[in-house]
Amino acid sequence: MTNTQIYLITPPVFNLDDFAGQLQEALAGGPVASLQLRMKDATDEEIIKAAEVLMPICHACDVAFILNDHVDIAKKIGADGIHLGQGDINYGDARAIVGPDMAIGVTCKDSRHLSMTAAEQGADYVAFGAFFPTQTKKDAAPAHKEILSWWVELFEVPCVAIGGITVENAKELIDTGVDFLAVSGGIWNHSQGPKEAVKQFNILFSA
Repeated sequence: MTNTQIYLITPPVFNLDDFAGQLQEALAGGPVASLQLRMKDATDEEIIKAAEVLMPICHACDVAFILNDHVDIAKKIGADGIHLGQGDINYGDARAIVGPDMAIGVTCKDSRHLSMTAAEQGADYVAFGAFFPTQTKKDAAPAHKEILSWWVELFEVPCVAIGGITVENAKELIDTGVDFLAVSGGIWNHSQGPKEAVKQFNILFSA
């Protein structure tokens, strides 16, 4: 049995009312650690509105609510965490804005140097990827599972694997001891629906 957990990411585009129902369905499938609200082309108002609808659904199921990129909004809405890409605000500036208690995760792609730097600065988790081809980020560089094994063996800071992860290809990543699998399409586009997808991931974790 592994300690790997699901780190859900919202679809690239969604209708808020429809997606609220899909999220509730997914969370009925079994344990999920967190949901990252990722709305790259949305206005601040759209992001805040989505958070107002989705954050209570997450908290009712003990799921952490993480916002991608928008540090000021994360502070305003009281998100549980913020996720920073390499092109976003740096860790130190983000920490100064959100204060000491909010979790901050950092994208490190396939870089040992970036991941060690993030951990030294105080990041609450580091994210590696993309491990498989992904529709969410078309320009994502490939990462290799060896970086997960290396990280898990040497560091205490949790790590997240991201990029094209599905029930079918997840096992080789789970076997590295990775803490979280970040999944978007692998849940929302699952042929039997999001609830069944979450259920199947959790079966893999407990195998």
